[in-house]
Amino acid sequence: MEVATRLHAVEEYYFSTKLKEVRALKAQGSPIINLGIGSPDLDPPKGVVSALVNSMTEASANSYQSYQGLPELRLGMANFYKKHFNVLVNSDTEVLPLMGSKEGILHISMAFLNPGDEVLIPNPGYPTYLSVTKLVEAVPVLYELKAKNNWFPDLDTLEQQDLTKVKLMWVNYPNMPTGAKASAEQLEALVAFAKRHDILLVNDNPYSLILNNEPLSLLAVEGAKAVCLELNSLSKTFNLAGWRVGMVIGLDSHIKAVLNVKSNMDSGMFYGIQKGAIKALDVSDDWLTTLNAEYKRRRTAIWELAERLNCTYNKNASGLFVWAKLPEGEDSELVVDRLLREYHIFVAPGLIFGSQGRGYLRLSLCAPLKDIQTAIQRL
Repeated sequence: MEVATRLHAVEEYYFSTKLKEVRALKAQGSPIINLGIGSPDLDPPKGVVSALVNSMTEASANSYQSYQGLPELRLGMANFYKKHFNVLVNSDTEVLPLMGSKEGILHISMAFLNPGDEVLIPNPGYPTYLSVTKLVEAVPVLYELKAKNNWFPDLDTLEQQDLTKVKLMWVNYPNMPTGAKASAEQLEALVAFAKRHDILLVNDNPYSLILNNEPLSLLAVEGAKAVCLELNSLSKTFNLAGWRVGMVIGLDSHIKAVLNVKSNMDSGMFYGIQKGAIKALDVSDDWLTTLNAEYKRRRTAIWELAERLNCTYNKNASGLFVWAKLPEGEDSELVVDRLLREYHIFVAPGLIFGSQGRGYLRLSLCAPLKDIQTAIQRL
């Protein structure tokens, strides 16, 4: 049976294939240290797992759930945005819980894009933006992010392009993979750009509270809801990556469009996971302080590891990764393979995030400090 033509435009996700090789080496006895992926290894906040377990005796625990999630979950997400971003959100109409923000990328694309519509996609950027755009038969238009601009788009250059077919633009601040942060003024410029060209602007914001003293939301810009959506996630902030809990925030009509897609794709989020997520969203600020203190210790060690590889990096970056530039002329994929086979250390090559990632490595903080120190010793 021949597969759909759309599959010819995409490949299996890099980490899906590369981790098979990592697992095979582990099975052979190689002591692999994985610094390649952003899967938090720390525990979620105290009481979150208990909230899930205790919910299992409730009458509705095993029933189909609402496509829009529990009202108290939506309220918790709205309060999260008010507390951390000073953004007021109507929990009844402007919040939609997701099974991870990754599915939101697909649902938003299906809700707003027709075949042939153009989509502005950052380079470097999260590979799913590109693959989903191709899967819905829209046309990707890559825009370059450069170190000299602190990985922010050159809007003046974009203005000179023909944007008449552009329907949607993906942005991601704090940025992955670079860790670059956008200022309030830059977010305002993005919203103004979207309004001028009638583009739906979507900010993917899962790293907003990780090693970032000034978290910002695109929706804090005055009038942003008219042309913007924002994705967020509990995966990184609360160490719940495997639980698959995310959210999309925005104007009620935009949210309704996404819900029209989502309600045809699943039958609601598991009740116990929702109850655990509600507990996570209500934790005190001490949780984030403790979490970020641990990540600071790990980041200092990762910086040392990067220096052992003769890399340079930006100490002002945020998020769960260090974006490390290799010495001129070194091939990141060859370096990654050498580190894996000779030193049993797995890191991600920058090239998988786009051509602007050539010559970079992405080093993850999602490994115990002792493992990072062991990796340093191996080098």
